[in-house]
Amino acid sequence: MATPLHAPDAPASSSSTAPVPGGFGGPDTAADAERLRRLRRMQGVALGLLVAAAVVYVVTLDRDGFLGFVNAGAEASMVGAIADWFAVTALFRHPLRLPIPHTALVPTRKDEFGRSLEEFFAENFLQEQVVRERLAAADIARRLGDWVARPDQARRVVAEAATVAGLGLERLKDSDVEAVVRDVVIPRFVAEPISPVAGRLLQEVVRDGAHHGLVDLALTEAHEWLVHHQERFTQVVGERAPWWAPERVNEAIVNRLHLEAIRWIADIRRDPDHSARQALDSFLAQLADDLLHDPETRERTESLKRRLLETPQMVTTGMSLWSAFRTALLNALAEEDGALRDRAVRELVSFGQRIGTDDALRQRLETWMADLVVFAVGRYGQELTSVITATIARWDGEEAARKIELHVGRDLQFIRINGTIVGGLVGVVIHAVTLVL
Repeated sequence: MATPLHAPDAPASSSSTAPVPGGFGGPDTAADAERLRRLRRMQGVALGLLVAAAVVYVVTLDRDGFLGFVNAGAEASMVGAIADWFAVTALFRHPLRLPIPHTALVPTRKDEFGRSLEEFFAENFLQEQVVRERLAAADIARRLGDWVARPDQARRVVAEAATVAGLGLERLKDSDVEAVVRDVVIPRFVAEPISPVAGRLLQEVVRDGAHHGLVDLALTEAHEWLVHHQERFTQVVGERAPWWAPERVNEAIVNRLHLEAIRWIADIRRDPDHSARQALDSFLAQLADDLLHDPETRERTESLKRRLLETPQMVTTGMSLWSAFRTALLNALAEEDGALRDRAVRELVSFGQRIGTDDALRQRLETWMADLVVFAVGRYGQELTSVITATIARWDGEEAARKIELHVGRDLQFIRINGTIVGGLVGVVIHAVTLVL
């Protein structure tokens, strides 16, 4: 008994860089060396108890009285220690290298363990009710809201997002974008009828009066232009005056037209029920109805759409706009203290604070997250759990057993220690009962 009875094979040096066969666990590390040291120490303790029990058994052999109890306890301790040594060793290798059935369970039955672990994981972790309960208990939405509500955390999120977005924009080639627009986007828009969409959208705009703000803005700008650009107005209109009319007459007429134009636009601005506004509303409503139901209007709209989209200059113009937009966005993302990042941080902090105070919003977020996770689990759960079986199947059996023993073997030595102690106590009880009987 010079060596531990179930000491594992000597592991590779902690400085080794060779990969583990089957891809299990990677090369031995300093942590593995420490685990091996602790395992050896506990094996020594268990073996020491067995040796002590054997010595006591020999010393007290054929003794009566109190020493008889000691001898019986020592004998039972040896039996318990050896039985538990056999049980622990049988998990990882054949005891004494004898091919005893149902031993070396990890190396020989790792594939079955993998399938059982896959089934256990699927049945206990990937069920919809379990997923929803765990997500609800985690209270992810509230925690996320509290986290991003802190300006420093929000700034970190924005900085990381800006970095990722910038890298993505820089790696996005103009040629690839142009190919997608030319070969995918434009053909799709050409094939898709635009009249029904435009008609329904225009109907909603007119019904809600959403265009009134745009009309007010246009009237304001037109009024300001007329007031401050009388000379330009006079020049444009005067160029179309009859050549034979006296210049003073033309000038008076043009000035009158300029004044009436200012008054007319001012009247429209002041009166929300002005006849011009009503005429515009009526025109837009009729146009929306024609886009939905008039074949001629629909055909003209589709023809105009095709001519615009199939014009070669459309792609060139679109790419110019895209290039300008990307450059501006990259510059804005690169500015650490720029307006874009500052606005994003403020919005993120505000959103986090709202999550903490708005129960309805938080509930919606939690429901969306749960639905998303449940969808992912239902759709890809089988692929996820199959990774367990596939990974374990690639492990080398003996190397897997050695690595697993490094992680759990120390705790398993307590089985041997307990077996030695409990066996001795049971032996004493049995001896006492035997004497009584």
